[in-house]
Amino acid sequence: MKDIAIDLMSYELDELDDHETLDLFATLIRSGMAWTLQGSYGRTADRLIEAELITKDGEVIPEELEELVA
Repeated sequence: MKDIAIDLMSYELDELDDHETLDLFATLIRSGMAWTLQGSYGRTADRLIEAELITKDGEVIPEELEELVA
């Protein structure tokens, strides 16, 4: 992720693929921003963690990513 603001705008415009979305939310979780942005970001981060696509530490779970993009 080169520029978080651009990535957030791309997410809002539904321009990210699944891999890019997971990378964005992993970054948001690691930085703590997922919990300080508007509520939908925190809720989405929580859902991705609960779905075991991203760890609580903000790491994308590789096995789940492979299944998602296969």
